[in-house]
Amino acid sequence: MNMRSVTNAMVFVLVLLLPAGLFAEGGRTPLRVENGIVTSASRLASDVGVDILKRGGNAVDASVATAFALAVTWPTAGNIGGGGFMVYHGEDGHATTFDFREKAPLAASERMYVGADGQSTNMQHRGFLSVGVPGTVAGLYMAHQKHGNLPWADLVDPAVKLARDGIPITYALYDGFRRNQSFWDQFPSSAAVFLKADGSQYQLGDTWKQPDLARTLERIRDEGRDGFYKGENARMLANFMQANGGLITEEDLAMYEAVEREPVRGTYRGYDIISMPPPSSGGIGIIQMLNILEGFDLAAMGHNSADYLHVLTEAMRRSYANRAEFLGDPDFNPDMPVNRLISKEHAANLRATIDMEKASVSDESRFGQIYESEETTHFSVVDKDGNMVSLTYTLENSYGSRIVAEGGGYLLNNEMGDFNPVPGVTNRDGQIGTDPNLVAPQKRMLSSMSPTIVAQNGKPVLAIGSPGGRTIINTTMQVILNMIDHGMNVAQAVEAGRMHHQWLPDRSSFEGMMFSPDTIRLYEAKGHTVNARGNQGSAMGIFHDRETGLYHGSADSRAGDGAAVGY
Repeated sequence: MNMRSVTNAMVFVLVLLLPAGLFAEGGRTPLRVENGIVTSASRLASDVGVDILKRGGNAVDASVATAFALAVTWPTAGNIGGGGFMVYHGEDGHATTFDFREKAPLAASERMYVGADGQSTNMQHRGFLSVGVPGTVAGLYMAHQKHGNLPWADLVDPAVKLARDGIPITYALYDGFRRNQSFWDQFPSSAAVFLKADGSQYQLGDTWKQPDLARTLERIRDEGRDGFYKGENARMLANFMQANGGLITEEDLAMYEAVEREPVRGTYRGYDIISMPPPSSGGIGIIQMLNILEGFDLAAMGHNSADYLHVLTEAMRRSYANRAEFLGDPDFNPDMPVNRLISKEHAANLRATIDMEKASVSDESRFGQIYESEETTHFSVVDKDGNMVSLTYTLENSYGSRIVAEGGGYLLNNEMGDFNPVPGVTNRDGQIGTDPNLVAPQKRMLSSMSPTIVAQNGKPVLAIGSPGGRTIINTTMQVILNMIDHGMNVAQAVEAGRMHHQWLPDRSSFEGMMFSPDTIRLYEAKGHTVNARGNQGSAMGIFHDRETGLYHGSADSRAGDGAAVGY
């Protein structure tokens, strides 16, 4: 990627030689290695992935192993009880995606979350009715069957050992367990996992063992996808759901299938953008915004200047409005205007409506953005041959529903909250009621997850993505802009301050302490409303420097346990 040459930031990055290889935890200087990198929210999981690479596994093998390891080491979002998306781009030019988004159970209905008063009951976000049919195991299995190299059992076994033998309680784990104490008290099956046998909390440095999860992973290791969707696990999960008013049955589990889909593709200043199609809205959103922004000289505006932030906001505003109006599960919405939404012509029409001196106004009668939690996780992988994987998966909220499947040891998602809960009701608070994303049996809920690969001349050069719910699309897009338009290395691009706008509510959020007060004042003078927020996302990026042949990896310092590991 012939990006502008810049001086590396003078920020110290800890780099050590470990058995798994070199690693870097955060900072603005990337890890640079020759053979391969895994960058994820958990150094233990990244270690697992790199060990697979060293044993001859390819990028897909390493991503499968990393994902299962994250189900043990990063329970806030790593999972086998949720779902997500994988984008693969081979060095040979072949690109594809795997959709393992959760589905609504067969017993789900369009108005299941509408109360007697016509308003949302909010049960789509909490309790057993919030749980969608998990897709992670099916998706990882399909990707391995299509592109894997090493035996399936070799990829799952490291996670089995981590769960059985235990992992140390880091501060991130300790803090997450502590903050969710009230939920562990509410669900005995969760307390059995996240509290000690005497009911006390785990402390820093304690060893956390997960024997039920280890047994579930052993079944998956030995039986493949059927170890989760059929047999003992399916019976236990269905019985647990039935006993507690949930909807998922053995039939729901047996019917679940992941889907291989063609990526959505765009171009930006000579680079190819390869990303996830619906039911992800991320690929379309990123391509549409890049198309709009391609008509501006962003480099001349200056990174995070008031004018730059203004045009970013206006591109975001228009993209998120289109998202709410048109996008949903393609199996239920065959006529979505995808090609039009990602066309240069459509972007030019939208660009023409942007006034450089004045903010647009978001109108609740013209669509907005549904609720999405920001607790997701993303990781990126590159192998010695240059093949890349960008994978984002989630439980929805932090720790999902906070409900552990009894006997299974894994957390269940609360992804039903990503459907539009009340048909026909769209308001300024951001609740959306448009048809494409209403609840229906076997339907996949719309998502903002945006695993993306940037390529040049048919070769992958950047794998990027982030957690962050509704902010994911904008975070991923800003990292791409930081590299292409502003000449940053991948670590600088990941660490830079971020902002977000999503059409409705009509306000912009800025990471606190990352933007000049003078810039904010100039931005507000154009009519924008601003609020400060904490960290936005936690991007994990890998860049293939084609000039030197080295791989550059960056783990966002916003992820407390994250690390880029390579060799």
